[in-house]
Amino acid sequence: MHPASPRLDLRHDLLAGLRAAVFTMLVCGILYPALVWMIGQTLTPHAANGSALRNAQGEIIGSGLIAQGFSRPEYFWPRPSAVDYNAAGSGGSNLAATSPELRANAIAQAAKFSADASHPLPLDLAAASGSGLDPHITLAAAEYQAERVAKARNMPLGKALALLKEQQRGGLINVLAANLALDALGQ
Repeated sequence: MHPASPRLDLRHDLLAGLRAAVFTMLVCGILYPALVWMIGQTLTPHAANGSALRNAQGEIIGSGLIAQGFSRPEYFWPRPSAVDYNAAGSGGSNLAATSPELRANAIAQAAKFSADASHPLPLDLAAASGSGLDPHITLAAAEYQAERVAKARNMPLGKALALLKEQQRGGLINVLAANLALDALGQ
């Protein structure tokens, strides 16, 4: 018997490596993503497509999964954001509970909402979430803002509170969805 030629072994190894690379690219780069996409489109198409929320004209104006900053008095305001509501890079402030900067931020938020000892600010309006993009606030945080929103829209407070009761899911309010519902009222 003659030993195998090193040249033949190299060609065989290259072809085996190429076949493995092509197979891996097909499975990991095409088949698996296509399967996950099909499952998402079949089972949860709204979430799989970014949970897009639309205005009355049907235009996409945001996602139900990502907070947007609101500052006009006629809208409910979300939690503060450590990333300025930039979905390209989520993240918390990473400030310790004893941080003077965290305390200063909370005091600034309390001032923004005109909070005081007799009317304390709900925690979720004082501090950013871990992602900085949490689209929800608690029902208590939304109700805390209802008087300001109702006054700015010249609507009865009871109507604003009723809207919040309709919008709440598990004690949470999606801020963008609630603001879209406010706009739909036409006030």
